[in-house]
Order: sequence, then structure tokens, then C-alpha cells
Amino acid sequence: MDMTWFDEMEARIPTGTVRTRFAPSPTGYMHVGNLRTALYTWLIARKDKGAFIFRLEDTDQTRQVEGATELIYRTMAECGLTHDEGPDVGGPVGPYIQTQRRGLYGKYAQLLVEKGHAYCCFCEKAESEEDSGEFNRAADPCRSLSPEEVAANLAAGKPYVIRQKIPAEGTTTFHDASFGDITVENNTLDDQVLMKRDGLPTYNFANVVDDHLMGITHVVRGSEYLSSAPKYNLLYEAFGWEIPTYIHCSPVMRDAQHKMSKRHGDPSYEDLKNLGYLTDAILNYVALLGWSPRGELAEREFFTLEELVQAFDITGISKSPAIFDLEKLKYFNSTYIKNLSPEDFYAAAEPYLKEGIKNPDIDLTLVAPLIQTRLDTLTEIPAMVDFFDALPEYANDLYSHKKMKTNPENSLEALQMVIPVFEAMTDWTFEGIHQALIDLAAEKELKNGRIMWPVRVAVSGKPTTPGGAVELCHILGKEETLRRLRAGIQQLTP
Repeated sequence: MDMTWFDEMEARIPTGTVRTRFAPSPTGYMHVGNLRTALYTWLIARKDKGAFIFRLEDTDQTRQVEGATELIYRTMAECGLTHDEGPDVGGPVGPYIQTQRRGLYGKYAQLLVEKGHAYCCFCEKAESEEDSGEFNRAADPCRSLSPEEVAANLAAGKPYVIRQKIPAEGTTTFHDASFGDITVENNTLDDQVLMKRDGLPTYNFANVVDDHLMGITHVVRGSEYLSSAPKYNLLYEAFGWEIPTYIHCSPVMRDAQHKMSKRHGDPSYEDLKNLGYLTDAILNYVALLGWSPRGELAEREFFTLEELVQAFDITGISKSPAIFDLEKLKYFNSTYIKNLSPEDFYAAAEPYLKEGIKNPDIDLTLVAPLIQTRLDTLTEIPAMVDFFDALPEYANDLYSHKKMKTNPENSLEALQMVIPVFEAMTDWTFEGIHQALIDLAAEKELKNGRIMWPVRVAVSGKPTTPGGAVELCHILGKEETLRRLRAGIQQLTP
């Protein structure tokens, strides 16, 4: 075989720097495991000032989902996981979409056949069997066909796949950054399909060829690919290529027994965003699912993306499965929400505030500071603030508060005392309302709570509210406050 073309392909490969890749399939949402792989891969490249490549592995046409590619791009952009090379930005080793590279895989498969490391298989087998590589090697007559028999079958137009010819004896050892050296008996490995009948490569072949031709130095993937790693090694060795650093990450689990799965309702990145979690909190939490910082940072939990770049080290990746704990994520999210600047919090909260408050007379910028420290997720906002929009129905027992020493009877008296004070007010400000209520309590020789609690209940109709009586009255405005107080009096009047 003329090696000129292969030599030209080799000459294109960048060398001398760390190069990592994230290579998703456009088959749907970005689940937490995908996001973690993308994050770790990005961090490795950024830590060593290398290149991060985005590659789209779309050879499995049957599983593609419309809009999935755009969803992946959007997720990566929102998370700040920018790529240096990819379908949208180009690069020295493109194209970066597998179906646009389909012309080269067959050439590399034929090269393996010529080298004796692969063979044409003409046996009738189901497509699913070809994809999985499940097949009894000993019973396959194609493995030992003579060159003349192969040529005759090809001339007759018989359909075929190309399978990897695994050595019949001996062992294969591969090294993983997390799991160390792993040795397997070659007779336990199957002759996996490299090229399918339709001329497209299987995932296991295409990713090896593409990783080499793109100069990938570190490969991050799930531990479910550990069983395929020996076959990858044999492919690299058959071609005479340098083997990249393998980093297999243990699965993200829903609980001690079950992996996370969309089928079981486990959330994707998009789901978590829709549930009111901040991107920065999601990324921080996902980084710690199977990785922990070392040294003086060992006890630290909170990291910005840039701080993760500095702290990340592949030696901190654990071999143990990580359990996705939504309560722990809520803790992270709540902390991130509290630490937002007022401006950033309002920007994040505004859609949810508008969902709960339709009344244009309510100043949402006054409501936002009342709720920022009370949230675990942004989706809690509408139910927390909807009383500003409309006073809900409520029971009179809300007026009973042991600590405030209030009950429906003395609450009625308190509201009746407040009405004329509020009616006479011309300075409807927070300070003005506060002073008026304090002065009223002092004049009547009552504790502040005896006045404040009934007002708070009457204007909100809720047992707990963001902000106290003064804040609520200020935001609602004089007329709406008086209307609600009068409604409270009517409700409390026997």
C-alpha cells in the first residue's frame, strides 16, 4: 500500500503540547456525566495551557436527535468551556465532524488488514451485533480466509465488515491515570467490528483514529470503556502510534446501586437550569463528583472556574463511584445565590419574579433583596412572592403568634389602630412606615410585635414572608396596603 497519503496525515498532527477533546454524540440532552467529562477534559487542557478540541461523533445516524448539537454548543458556552478547535471554529486537523471524515476510516482499516491486524468478515450478523462486537471468534471462518478467498468474495460483491484481529494468545496491559496498570488475557477479547457494512466506522475505531490524527494526548471517558481499552491499545500498537494518557472516570450514581439515567428521571444540565440552579453552582458541584483537591485545598468546596483550572490535578480523580446528591447541590446553589451581587441576582431572578408578580405597579427591584438570602433555587421565587400580586385566602389562626402575643381578637384591635395612622401619612417610605408603627406601639404601650405581626399577616396572608410588615407595606403602596388591612378587619370582625 502506498504510504504517501498516510505520511501526509501524520505531518498534519500538532505535537509538543497537551491536547484534549470532548467528543459527544448528538443524541439528546447533556447529562451530568457528559458535563463532568467535558469539564475535566477542559480543565486538563487549560491547566497545561494546551488545546481543547470539540469533536462531534455522529456516525450513529439512527440515534441522532434534532437540535441536540445546538443544545451541546449552548451548554458548553453557558458553562464557559470554550474550545480552541471544532466544527464552528475550524483548526489544523479538521474536519471535526465524524461523518465528514468518513473517507479516511476505510483507508486506515485497510491498512490494518494489510498489516495483518484486521480482516474482512463476510458472515451474516445483525447490525447490533456488529456495533457491540459480540461474536464467537473461534467459530468465525473469516478470520483465517486466504487472500484468494477474500479477493473472490470481494469480487462477488459480498457484503462484509472489517474486524480487528485480536492476538489469540498472550496478554495486553494498559495504563490508566486513576486505575493504574490493568492486564487482560487476549483470549477474553472479541474481534470487534471496526468498519460496518454501510462503510461507516464503529465508535471504537473512529475515536482511536480521530484521537491520533488530532494529536490528542489525554483521553477522558467513563469507566464503562475500561473493558474496551485493551482493544484500543492493540489498535495503537498495530498502527505504531503513541498511546495517549487514559483517564477513566467512575460513574455518577443516583444512589449506591443505580447509575444516573434520563429514563429514571435523573436531571440533565438543562433540567437543572430549569429547576433554578445556577450554572456556576452546577459546575462547581459537578467538578467534585469524583474529584477532590489536594494539599492545602483539600478541605475547600467552593471554586470558580478559573480557580478549578489552578487546583485541578488528575491524581485527585477517584476510582470510586460518585453519588449525585441533589440536597448537596442545593447547598452549593444557595451559597452561590447569596454571594451574587445585587445586580447579578436581579438579572437571574427577574424572570421568576415576573412569573409570580404580574402587577406592573410592584417594583421588583425592591422585592429582590428580600428573597436573595432565603433561596435554595430560583424556582422557589414565584410561590414566595405571589402574595404581592394578589392576597391569598387565609385562615384567622395565622394571626395567633405565641412569641408576638397576638391572637385574632387583639389583631383586630391592632389593625383598627393602624388604619387611621396610615390614612394620615404623606411620607410613604420605608423609614416613614417604620417610624409610624413604632410610634403607635409606644403610644399604646404595646410591644412592636403586637402591631407588626397583624399588619404582616393582613397584607400577605402567609405565615412566612420575605421581609417584615414595613417592607411589605412599602412595596405594596399606600392604597393597596390600606385595602388589605381593611379586608383583614372585615375578616376578623365577628
